[in-house]
Parts: sequence; C-alpha cells; structure tokens
Amino acid sequence: MAELFGLMQDTALTVDRFLDHGATWHGDREIVSRAADGSITRTDYRQLHHTAKQVSDALLAAGIARGDRVATLGWNGARHMAAWYGTTNIGAVLHTLNPRLFPEQIAWIAAHAGDRLLLADPACAALAARLVRDVPSIEQVVFLCDRATLPATDYPVVAFDDWIAPHAGSAAWGGFDERLACGLCYTSGTTGDPKGVLYSHRSNYLHTMMALQADALALTQRETVLLVVPMYHANAWGVVYAAPAAGAKLVLPGARMDGESLYELIEQEGVTFSAAVPTVWQGLLQYLRGTGRGFSTLHRVVIGGAAPPPALIRAFQDDYGVEVVQGWGMTETSPLATLSSPTAGVLAQPYDEQVRRKAMQGRLQVGLDFRLVDDAGQPLPHDGQTAGRLLIRGATITSGYFRDETPVLDDDGFFDTGDVSTIDPAGYMHITDRAKDIVKSGGEWISSIEIENIASGHPAVAIAAVIGVAHPKWDERPILLVQPAPGQTPDKAEMLAFLDGKIARWWMPDDVLVVDAIPLGATGKIDKKLLRRQFGDYRLPE
Repeated sequence: MAELFGLMQDTALTVDRFLDHGATWHGDREIVSRAADGSITRTDYRQLHHTAKQVSDALLAAGIARGDRVATLGWNGARHMAAWYGTTNIGAVLHTLNPRLFPEQIAWIAAHAGDRLLLADPACAALAARLVRDVPSIEQVVFLCDRATLPATDYPVVAFDDWIAPHAGSAAWGGFDERLACGLCYTSGTTGDPKGVLYSHRSNYLHTMMALQADALALTQRETVLLVVPMYHANAWGVVYAAPAAGAKLVLPGARMDGESLYELIEQEGVTFSAAVPTVWQGLLQYLRGTGRGFSTLHRVVIGGAAPPPALIRAFQDDYGVEVVQGWGMTETSPLATLSSPTAGVLAQPYDEQVRRKAMQGRLQVGLDFRLVDDAGQPLPHDGQTAGRLLIRGATITSGYFRDETPVLDDDGFFDTGDVSTIDPAGYMHITDRAKDIVKSGGEWISSIEIENIASGHPAVAIAAVIGVAHPKWDERPILLVQPAPGQTPDKAEMLAFLDGKIARWWMPDDVLVVDAIPLGATGKIDKKLLRRQFGDYRLPE
C-alpha cells in the first residue's frame, strides 16, 4: 500500500520567523536596555527588526556567507539582540563568546570556531584587542555602541551605529534548509577544552515551541520579561526567541547584575517574569532583606544553571509571593530539557511536598526522552531512589561537537549528560551530583548538591560548597566550605549541628571551613574544579 502524505504547506522551521512575527504583530512592544553607565534606552520589535535587517546588509557587504561564524562578546542589550538576528537570519552562524572566561580561553574558542567578524561591547575592548592579536581569522571588529562611546583602540574598529547606517535593511531572510547551522555555543570546559555545540535552525525553533508551553517558560504578550541570564549562556535559555514569538516586553539589564540594580529595573519597568542562576537570586534576596523592600509586579521566576536551595525557593514564594520554577538543561540540550512546574498530583499534596518537588530538576519537555543507567550501561528503575547516569535524546539534543569526530551518542542515540540522577514514578528528575563532583566514600556515593542545599538554608550562610578530599581509609570524604552572609560568622560546630538529622550520619562533612569567597565560574555556578585545585593538598584533621 502506498504511503499517504498530508496536504499541508511545507514551511522551513527557521528562527527569522520569530522576529518577523514580533515585528508584524507585536511591533510596538518595548525592548528596554540598560547601558554600563546606568542609562536606559528604549526600542520596540518593529525597530529591532529593521536594525537587524541593517546588520544583515552590513554582514553581506563584509563578505559574510552562509555558515560563516560571527562572534559577539558582550552583555544583554538591544544592539546585541539585533546582531543576533541579523546574523542567523541570513544563514550565518552566531557565536556568543563569554566575556567572563579567561582571555586565553576566549581566544582559544574564537580560533577553534574560526570567527570572521567580532561584535563587542565597549567594556570588552581589552579582550577584543587580545582576540585581534591572537585569532587570525577575525577580519573586523564592530563595537556595540554609537560613535560617541566608541573606545579608543590601537586597531581598526567601527561603531555599530555607523556600521549599519549606510544600509537600507533590505536583506532577504530565510529561504534556506531548516537544518542549516544557526548558533554556536561552547561548553565551559570543566573537563578539558571547551566543546562547541552547533545548533540548527530547526532545533532552535522546536526548542522555542517547547519553551513557550504553560509548564515551561509560559511567556505571553502580557508578560514583561527581565532577561538576566546572559545571551552568551546557552542561547539565553531560549528567551531571545521566545520573547518576540510571544510579543512579551523585554528588559535587558546589561552588565549590572547586583541586587539593587535588578530590583530597580523590576520595579521601574513592571517586570512580571525573570530567569537567572541561583547566585543572582541570592544577591537580590540579600538586597530585599537588607532594605525591607518587596515586589509590586514580579510573580514568577525560573532558576537554572545550578540547583536552587529549598530555602531560596521558600524565601521567594513565602516572603515575597513569587512563584519559583526550576529549569534544568545544559549547552548540549539547547538548553531547557526539564522544568519543575507542579503536576495536578503534586498540587494536591501538602506545601512542604510541593517545595520538595520544586527543588528537583523537574519533568521532561515534550519530544525528549530520558534513560537512567548504571556504569555498565544497564537500565535502572525510575523509583526516585536509585541513582544512575542520566542519558537524554531528542530533536534539541546535540549529536556531536563542532570540529570533533568523537562519538557522543550510544547505540540508541542517547547522550550522556554527565549527571548522576534519580527519576521518580511521577517523572520528576533529581540530580544528585555531576559525575565528576560526586564524593565517593568507601565505595558509596555522597551527594554534594544535597548537603550544599541544606547548608545554604542556614541564615548565616551566603554560599555553600562541598568537595571531596583524599582519605586514607575511605578514599574520599566530604568537606563543607562556607561563604558567610554579610555580618555573619558561622563556625564548624554550628554548621554540623545544623546538618545533624537532615542527612545520613556517614554523609556528615569531616570538616567545615569558613572562606572569604567561594569562586564562581563564568556562568555563575560554583567552580568546583578550582576548589578541588585550591584544596588538593588539604589534609583532614586527625
């Protein structure tokens, strides 16, 4: 029998359609940007669309072709967003560089990617100079500013506004295969050299459809979105696509991520939704508690990048009336893969149980599939108790790394996330640790994340971190590192007493060290690799 095909139009799933839609049907919705000096500029989707078209014209005039990599190096702002769409919509590849990485690492990444053109924030002028010197493929540098704020350099540069000014904005968008490369983002390199994840238009389009669902980001035209998560961090969690697709007002905070600056924007612009890593929310929480202020419009936040402590979830929900949803993903998953939005069954349970589920990484987005296996690759039960290696597959999951032929998928097409997790019968996934961070004591696993989350609930603690150190009998034992909250002085006995009864006795840290600061990586996560290096020679008390 012959196959029967549907009689539907075959429209390529390319990301230019999101800004086309935003400009046509939500053209007057505002996009608010804050500059380094604190000044505010305003545009809208209609004007952003035109500016992005001018960027496309300028790129084509510079000889940028389909598949060429165009790098950005900077913070969240309207010019950056115009550069984003202006690049991807002509079939070139947007490569977001992370300015918080070490200069040597940024140069290595840009060279590996073969970036041809760099669009940089003026605050990144010194980094840009390093790239011009060390990355031969970079042919031109454009600073995301006007002529008045163009930094002085000893290499040829042009201001963004001058660069696009001669162009009418007539470039054609789309018209290419949806499988064409769209964006390039490198992993943080915590286990060796950074690896390039090359997104397609199709994968980003499908990810946006997933992110817009009610149990995901749930963005609508009525929302005002504060995009705190940086554009260089895994596609800005998809918000750069989802916001214009929904027609949401967008607030872009630039480089000012402190609690006071974010609070000012939230109240000034009537922000209703935001997304950021836990350290950002902890800083905002400290500001609120120190000033006695609250929110007048903010009602929902997504926290990702690292597991938020239950105490942080309770503080925002109980004290400030802000619903918290945790999201989990990684660069290789586009990134959103799970969210902790409550099911009907969870909402019918006591509040403490609801918070416990929200502290998990959540349930899969449609179109994705999980598998939990042991070290031999054998399937493990989804009983909420058995921990194993977490594998994932789907249309928004990487199938390999850029310029690296090393296979990353198993025979069934699953990608090993490197996380150790449980999955319960209701489908809630809970990461117990990164495989490289888990403490292995006497052949048993101790979850550093669980101890950290509990310790972070102590009122005298700002940030807590757990690492394993060598032990002559048990191979490894956990130690707890504590960064005090402002004006607080927690001690070892106090912290161990706080943990007592909340974790298994054999999980109890063998030592507690109070440190001035716990180092954070370039995306706001605790830098466990650096901590292990700093405390590599540490010896436990006899």
